[in-house]
Parts: sequence; C-alpha cells; structure tokens
Amino acid sequence: QVQLVESGGGLVQPGGSLRLSCAASGSWFSLNTMGWYRQAPGKQREMVATITSGGSTKYADSVKGRFTISRDNAKNTVYLQMSSLKPEDTAVYYCYSSVQIRWFDASTDYWGQGTQVTVSS
Repeated sequence: QVQLVESGGGLVQPGGSLRLSCAASGSWFSLNTMGWYRQAPGKQREMVATITSGGSTKYADSVKGRFTISRDNAKNTVYLQMSSLKPEDTAVYYCYSSVQIRWFDASTDYWGQGTQVTVSS
C-alpha cells in the first residue's frame, strides 16, 4: 500500500556532502512522521533524524549541526542533507515513515529498502 524509495547514496570523501531523498507512494489518510535511520555493519539500527508533518525535527547527537532533514509535503518526499561527513557516518541509510492508511486506523511504520552511504578517502 505504501512504498518508500530512497535515492542519493554513494561514496564520498571525508568532509564531503551528500543529499538523500525518499519519496513515498501509494494511498493513505495521513503521512505522519518521516525520517532517516542508519545501520552500520555489526551495529544496531539507530535514528538519525525525524521530522513531523508540521516540520518539527529531531536529530541524533552525533549528526547535529552537520545533517539537516526537511520534507516537501506536496511531493510526499523527505530529504537528508549531510555535510561534513565522517567515516563513522558510513552505513546503510533507511527511510522511515509513520503512516495512517485510513482515518480510523492506527499508524503503521513503513521502511525503505535502504541506500548505502560510504565515507572514505
């Protein structure tokens, strides 16, 4: 019913920048909080940044001041602008959204397939 498709990952040198995009498609009553999580090899998935439909944001301490999350509600798309990238930012980045399919449904979490970000010289 809901698909999240990420794009924009790749290989970048330390100190560089990348912009991730995630477009939601399908049918729903309300697209609520959207965000980005990441998982590095051998580590648990962790929250990177989230943004509500009203624009309130949260960031992991490790990315504050370097990453910026935004969303375009008209395009059902969430973005993650990553700057001053470090090798420790290397991970698979997953798009997330909390979606209410019908007005009387509880919200359900949906995930994208993930996009690899590698920070290396």
